[in-house]
Amino acid sequence: MALLLAGGMLLTACGGGSDGATADRKSSGRNAPGVSGGGHPAPDAPATGQGSRESEADRVREGRAEPDYLSTFALDVDTASYGYARRTLGDGRLPAAEDVRPEEFVNSFRQGYERPKGNGFSVNIDGARINSGNGGGGTGASDWSLLRVGLATETAPPTSERPPAALTFVVDISGSMAETGRLDLVRKSLTILADELRDDDSLSLVTFSDEAETRLPMTRVKDNRNRIKDVVSEMQPAQSTNVEAGIKLGYEESVEGHREGATNRVVLLSDALANTGETEAEGILKKIDSARREYGITLFGVGVGSDYGDAFMEQLTNKGDGNTTYVGDETQARKVFVDQLPAHLEIRARDAKAQVAFDRKTVQQFRLIGYENRKVDDEDFRNDSVDGGEVGPGHTVTALYAVRLREGASGTVAKATVRWLDPKTRKAQEETGTVTTGSVGATLWGGENDRLQVAAVAAYFADRLRGGDLPGAPGLGELASRASGLAESTEDSAVEKLATAIGQADRLNRGAGTDDAPDPSEGEIG
Repeated sequence: MALLLAGGMLLTACGGGSDGATADRKSSGRNAPGVSGGGHPAPDAPATGQGSRESEADRVREGRAEPDYLSTFALDVDTASYGYARRTLGDGRLPAAEDVRPEEFVNSFRQGYERPKGNGFSVNIDGARINSGNGGGGTGASDWSLLRVGLATETAPPTSERPPAALTFVVDISGSMAETGRLDLVRKSLTILADELRDDDSLSLVTFSDEAETRLPMTRVKDNRNRIKDVVSEMQPAQSTNVEAGIKLGYEESVEGHREGATNRVVLLSDALANTGETEAEGILKKIDSARREYGITLFGVGVGSDYGDAFMEQLTNKGDGNTTYVGDETQARKVFVDQLPAHLEIRARDAKAQVAFDRKTVQQFRLIGYENRKVDDEDFRNDSVDGGEVGPGHTVTALYAVRLREGASGTVAKATVRWLDPKTRKAQEETGTVTTGSVGATLWGGENDRLQVAAVAAYFADRLRGGDLPGAPGLGELASRASGLAESTEDSAVEKLATAIGQADRLNRGAGTDDAPDPSEGEIG
């Protein structure tokens, strides 16, 4: 189907795909176009250690570039892309390739990482061979491994132990929000939240259509829950969608009601279909930049609706020092506003970035799966003026790499470093982990690491929806079967829903007559 094939080149653009020479990123000091935080040398490129590095003149003369063995990206805990894909598939449509972000599919599932003791991150790295090694040669799946870099913060504290929150809700009441599953779901979500917030939390409410209006100034929750619910119930759909006006007034209200020692956050609830005023994310955020920086107010986006401006919402929250999620029904709303509330409110790390350094003696090629919108120039990893991602308590961040090891390689595969700023002191901190060839030698499918397999299924699913070309990617039918088996072994309802979504995509794909068989050159799936 055209939607599945339209994104065929997207994954290639995330750091690999061809077997040609790598673009010379070192000489420019910038990521080459189409490379997301990591390159891939030609298959027959020699290992060039520090003592045997070729001269620049030799490389230019021979038309080759020095392989770049660094991959750098801002952390991302968003999950909206996966939530919206599930909603779209449930409506009988395949999601658009440009709305599929693999990292958000992967980060929607528990990974079981070891947690750090205290503030900061734990760094967990493991992997597996994509098959048993009996498949085809060349660039087949048997030549590749899947590497998982997992970062985790300490488990979220009980609600009673988190800092108080000062939340400004900016609610879209434009005409498009009249559709079932939009404004009605927002009202339900905020009603749920009114009962979950603590007495010492504060809440304000701004609505917007063609203009913005303050419905409730910053108000302590104690003794005002019924008042809050009344204001929420009075929201009715109106006219056009002026997101700019809503966010601008929302930040003004947040500054006005700013509380020292509290988590001050603006929460945007919208279908993100801006059509009035400034409609570009960067232009909107420029107008509230001083409030963001001076007061540390972050932006959390909650998307709703069958027709949803996913890319626009992601741009807003990425640049607004926050994150985004998607809710399609009351169950998801309860999960976001009740189960995950502390992680969405509190921030444990600001401007968090990761850099993975691959060992040129053991690694021949690598490809970061996703994170195209989060790439950071390698030299900016320790430049703390460059934006990273904001991460709360209990969050995990997973980055998957397809890695092709050199034949007979033994030793270190990669070193992963995460760097972040303490949200209170702004002091930079780092944590590092390494992985060796011995830790990536087991077979992926059928192994004991169920959670790694879940991450792989989610990534391969996203890849298929984008028409990508990941080595060893199973077809949708096989992915659905693997997800069903993993749902049983993990006893995880989220994995069961993943299996359902893959099955829906498979049926839509087959109904369109699209051949979903893997490329034979990729080798057999173990």
